[in-house]
Amino acid sequence: MSHSPTAEAEVAAELRAVRPGLLSGYDAELPGARAAVLTRLWRGLAHEPLPWITGRTRGAYGLTLRLADGRALHGPHPDPYATHAYVTAVRLDRRRYDDPARLTAELAAGAGVGPGAEGFAAELGHSVASLALSRAAADHPKEWPELDWEWEQRVVDGHPFHPNCRSRPGFSVADQLAYAPEHRPVVRLGTLPVPAAECLLTGEWPEELRDGDRLLVPVHPWQAAQVLKRSYDDWRPAHPLMSLRTLAVPGGLHVKTALSSRLTSSVRDISPYSVQAAAILSDFAAELAERTGGSLDITRTLGAVTAGTAELAALLRESPERCAGPGERVLPVAALATTSLPRDPEWLAAFTRLALTVGLRLLDLGVALEAHGQNLLVVLAADGSPRRLVYRDLADIRISPARLTRHGIAPPALAGRLVTDDETALRRKLFGSLVAGALASVAGSGPALGAALAAVVPDLADTADLTALRRGPVPAKALTLMRLSPGTPGDQWTDLPHPLVLEPGTIDQ
Repeated sequence: MSHSPTAEAEVAAELRAVRPGLLSGYDAELPGARAAVLTRLWRGLAHEPLPWITGRTRGAYGLTLRLADGRALHGPHPDPYATHAYVTAVRLDRRRYDDPARLTAELAAGAGVGPGAEGFAAELGHSVASLALSRAAADHPKEWPELDWEWEQRVVDGHPFHPNCRSRPGFSVADQLAYAPEHRPVVRLGTLPVPAAECLLTGEWPEELRDGDRLLVPVHPWQAAQVLKRSYDDWRPAHPLMSLRTLAVPGGLHVKTALSSRLTSSVRDISPYSVQAAAILSDFAAELAERTGGSLDITRTLGAVTAGTAELAALLRESPERCAGPGERVLPVAALATTSLPRDPEWLAAFTRLALTVGLRLLDLGVALEAHGQNLLVVLAADGSPRRLVYRDLADIRISPARLTRHGIAPPALAGRLVTDDETALRRKLFGSLVAGALASVAGSGPALGAALAAVVPDLADTADLTALRRGPVPAKALTLMRLSPGTPGDQWTDLPHPLVLEPGTIDQ
């Protein structure tokens, strides 16, 4: 039952120095944080194609995994769509583990987990400690916030299914308190001047971010100090959003900065490709959204710039707040779990109907959205009913020229990773993010998600994509496998049992 003394003790020691008032709350939150991360890890162990797991056997009291080294790992029946921490401990042979980092290190000692295991175990320890820190500081003074960034900061636990839900390598406790959205800081963004001739710029760049023949590129203070190692000029106060590197500044502008830190699966940056495609994507997506009958709006990218490197770049986007009318609220789908709305089956069915109708319509036209709970937002009426969807951050959508052409739509002038006609890739992109991601996180469990889909799917427009979704299984990113395979680039996938046929104690073999 031993824990991860390094990560947990390190955070405690730093807290004692910089915010001692949080220490008792942090200690109290550690057991729940371990269970939350262990639950996410158990999802991956139970469902992902990990080569060192040679078999999975259901029993009356749970699931047993057979390991390549002859050992057996036993835990509860898995619910791949559950967001509550139902896995408080598992047993490796006869030894009980309630710490995901210790468990992973022990698995790696004998099962041939691979070269990524040691780093992954360390990240899990930091995920636990950081999650406990986030929960210790959680405070939601408003039940129904009015501002978009206030909703963003209510999402305390991070990614609902990734074991690295709160791992932030390179961030000290002081950094998290100063920059992480759940701690509700105000961050002073800066600017770095770069000759315009050395920049790639698309869209419009505001006058306040120009200085003669130089462009002033917004920079996050952590990035300037830790990566660029340069001083910068003070620019504007800002509120960090869910993605940490995107911040809301006064006046309705969202600034996506280059913050080169690993968040969950990968190191995030703003590539020259993303900057080059930004304006084209923004115009194209806005036009395509008009074909949803007013059910979807797009936050446009106003301007994008890179100074020739992914470490110094920025995107300026519209705030989703402009999409809300009088009496309406707009909030990220991930923030819905902080309200009582998803507990109403009729509300959940209405939201599921809206999300699937929009997602399947765009997929049929030729665009697969990365519609997870961070990119996808919902506009709520004054009574809480879901009215419309809003989508932001087009950097990871997939576009099918063949499908667009079939509908008489001219494909955008783009090439590269965003463009594919592969139906499996297109469906994985949408279903993996929307069904196995956003809808699952809102529903909170397989039975609740299955009930919502059962109420909605029979009424949706019949397409080949809907048939594929109805037949299942549901694709999902193999998040644990990806972190254990650092030498394998790109996404890796698994199949989850379909929530329409999921029963307690069942798992695909």
